[in-house]
Amino acid sequence: MLDDTDAHRPFMTAALEEARRAGEAGEVPVGAVVVLDGAIVGRGHNRPIGERDPTAHAEVLALRDAARRMGNYRLPGATLYVTIEPCLMCAGACVHARVARLVFGATDEKAGAVVSVARLLDGGRWHHEVQVTGGVLAEEARARMQEFFRTRRTEGYRSGRTGLDSKSSWG
Repeated sequence: MLDDTDAHRPFMTAALEEARRAGEAGEVPVGAVVVLDGAIVGRGHNRPIGERDPTAHAEVLALRDAARRMGNYRLPGATLYVTIEPCLMCAGACVHARVARLVFGATDEKAGAVVSVARLLDGGRWHHEVQVTGGVLAEEARARMQEFFRTRRTEGYRSGRTGLDSKSSWG
């Protein structure tokens, strides 16, 4: 599942920057970028709270941005970089967008649908196969998530409520 991290580093760094933007907005810090022919063509960071939209995940927003820019809802040859292993919805969006490759940072032991909870993108299941590379800048992505949830819990304890899902895998 792992391959040349150096080749992926600049794009995963851009996804981490998107994650930072999400965290600053009070959203779970997940970021994503879509790359085609060596250039970023789509960007997104989590916004379900601000948008009041349960589908406003970083991956979906990055795919929407890329599709608008490219003038096509299909993105053949594109690579989606995301800081955290995608959920079921986002893994499915990769298939429907015809993304060639998914590159993610840290696994998500509670909601990951690529290698953790489910293996949705394993070859031969769907009309389109997505190649997967995981673990790219995983420690940075994991640390960003852990710090976000640690801060939120501390703030929540001070106010008497956390407002966080007790099943979070981010400690």
